[in-house]
Order: sequence, then structure tokens, then C-alpha cells
Amino acid sequence: MSLGWRWVITGTRSEARGVRSGLRWAHPAWLCVLAAAMLSALGVYGIDLASAADSHALTQLTPQAFKQVVFLGVGLIAGAAAALPHLRWLSALSWVLAAVALGLLILLLLPGVPEAIVSPINGTRAWIKLPGFNAQPSELAKIAFVLLMATLMKRTDEHRRFVGIIKLFALTAVPVGLIVLQPDLGTASLFGPALVAMLIAAGAKLRHLFLLGAIGLALAPACWPLLHDYQRERIVAMVRQFQGDRSGGQDENFQSFTAQRLIGAGGLWGQSDEQTRALVRFNRLPEAHNDMIPAVLMCRFGVLGSVLLLTGYFGWIAGSLLTAAWSKDPFGRLVAVGLSAFIAGQAIVNVGMNLGLLPIIGITLPFVSYGGSSLLTCWIMTGLQVNIAMRRPSLPIRSSFEYDTHHEHTRR
Repeated sequence: MSLGWRWVITGTRSEARGVRSGLRWAHPAWLCVLAAAMLSALGVYGIDLASAADSHALTQLTPQAFKQVVFLGVGLIAGAAAALPHLRWLSALSWVLAAVALGLLILLLLPGVPEAIVSPINGTRAWIKLPGFNAQPSELAKIAFVLLMATLMKRTDEHRRFVGIIKLFALTAVPVGLIVLQPDLGTASLFGPALVAMLIAAGAKLRHLFLLGAIGLALAPACWPLLHDYQRERIVAMVRQFQGDRSGGQDENFQSFTAQRLIGAGGLWGQSDEQTRALVRFNRLPEAHNDMIPAVLMCRFGVLGSVLLLTGYFGWIAGSLLTAAWSKDPFGRLVAVGLSAFIAGQAIVNVGMNLGLLPIIGITLPFVSYGGSSLLTCWIMTGLQVNIAMRRPSLPIRSSFEYDTHHEHTRR
């Protein structure tokens, strides 16, 4: 038996002996659960608003909204399951989960895969067809990535060196590259910020991160020819918006301008249910139930409702960061930070798209947008936060990621 698995089994047995005293039920991760529940409920209502022209009772949901309720039920079960296994098992299985996620990402791009398994949607090969459900492997890759990076960073201090950071970014480039080839630039853009957040939490030196960021900015123009034509058009369209050019309102900027009109129509207090449905219908907002659902909710509830929506994300992120501070386990602390970075980055990009501050790159709003894979992943992330927060350290351990800088300097 390998040393790693012996360590996992031994640790799990010792934890099992004191399981009753080793769990704590009053913890900050409940804030994540409450925020997730509120956002999910808003999502179901927003999907119903976007997919039905006439007002009706909530007991008569549209098929899309009803399906989202089913996804929510599955997500709650998955979140509860994610809260059960000990963190040692999650760490030990991180490589397996990463291999599965990588294999599924490769499957999406293999030529000759039957359309009954992989069929492009809007020109993107990002989903695997299952009975009644399209699974998106890039969502699984988010969780697998965080678990793997946390496992690597907790075992060594290589990330304290510039070369070690380069290695982690090179490893990150593998799933990012496969997701870009789908193409799904939105999801791919979230991995870098998540890694940076985890590196900071693990004690990486800021001067190394700033240097790497400067190198990335210098090399960014070289990526322009690698973008698809429609991706370049969206970036150019956003620049034209900032310049006050409204000529693309019926072309490349139609989706952005329409979303902004609906947001503006919400005013301070929002429109009625009936008026919102009519505005969404007659403005023909593309992807109203999906990527552009913030515009629908902001039209319905106005500025005050928008604050409520953003408060939900602030609550989830605050709960996850408090969970990271609460945890004494280095692996759990890094997982909490990495997951919060994914949720925060995704929410910021999506809302920025709807407000016309960022180019439309096709990214969902966590917990709110229509989609089983996204909702399932978000609730698994919530369950992992609960898992981390309720675990007490079984043995006395030092504080996570405290380094003796003087000793390290002398050793080097």
C-alpha cells in the first residue's frame, strides 16, 4: 500500500473515532447555503420571466423553469453529498477527478465522436448528451482543478519560488487550452484568477505574481490572431460602445444594447411582472434565460433588486472566505479560496457583460442562469464549503502557510 493511501486511511480511522466531537455545526459556511438558496430561487423566477410572455401563478412554471427546479433538487442532493467525505479523501482523489475531467474535455474535441454523444450548440462543442440532460465537462473541471491545485500547494512550498509558479500555470494551461478549443473563452478565463487567489492564500510571493502578470500583459497582443472572428468582433464592439458608437445596435452590439435598455427600464423600483415579460419578449433579448438573465431580473426589480442580487453573491463569497479563515487545514483553506474565486469571477464577468462593461463571451450567472451543469457545480461548491467549515483538526497542527522568511532566505 502506498504511503499516501496509508496516510489517508490512518487519518480517516482516527477521525472516525472522534467523529462526534470532531464536527462543528455552527460555522460561517451556512452563509453560503443561505445565499445559494436565495440566488437559486431568483434564478427560477428569472427563467420563468424570460421564457413566458404572460403572467401566471408560480405553481404554473414554464417547462424551462420547472426543469431548473428539478436541477435544483439534484443540486441540493449533490451539495449534501459533497459535504460528507473527509477532506483527506478529497485530496487523495484529486488526481483521479482531474484525470476524469481532462478525459471528458478531450472527448469533446475528438473527431468522429457521434452526434448522439457530442453535438455542437451555437457552434461550441462543450456538452456531452445524457438522457434529459447535457453535461458540461468544463464545470467538473473547475472543481477538479481547485482540488488538484490545493493538493499540490499544501504538500510543498514550490509555489514560493518563481519557477514553481510557472509550473502551476503550465499545468493550468492544459484544461484552459482544451476549453478554449471548444471554443469557450468565458469559462477558460476563470482559471487564471482562481489560481492567483489560491497562490496568494498559500503564501506565494507577490513580486513573483506581479512579474508574471506583467509578462502576461506583454504577451497578450500575440493572442489576438488566435481568437475567432466573432470573438475579435465582440471585443471591438465593446470598444466602440465606450467610444459612444451606436452603429452596431442591430448587429454585433444588439445583445449588449438590448440588455442595457432592459436594465434601464427597471429604474429604481422595477417593472411589474407583466410589464417585464412584455419588455423581454418585444425586445427579443437573446439568451434571456441564460447569460443575460441579470438584465431580466434588473428590469423586474430595478436598482434595489439589483442590490439584492449582488448581496447574494457578496454573502456567498463572504461565507467562503470566512470558511477559509476558519479552517486550520491547509487543503481546506485553499479549496475554499479557489471556489470563491470561481464564483466571484464568474459573477463579475456575467454582470459586466450585461452592463456593457465587458465583452459578451458567453458565461452564465452562478446559481441563477438556466443550466443543469452550472447549477449542480455551484451547489457542489457550496457543499464543499460546508464540508471544510464543519471539520475540526484531529491533531494539533500549526497555522496554515506560515513561512520563516529569514530562514528561507538563508537557505537559498
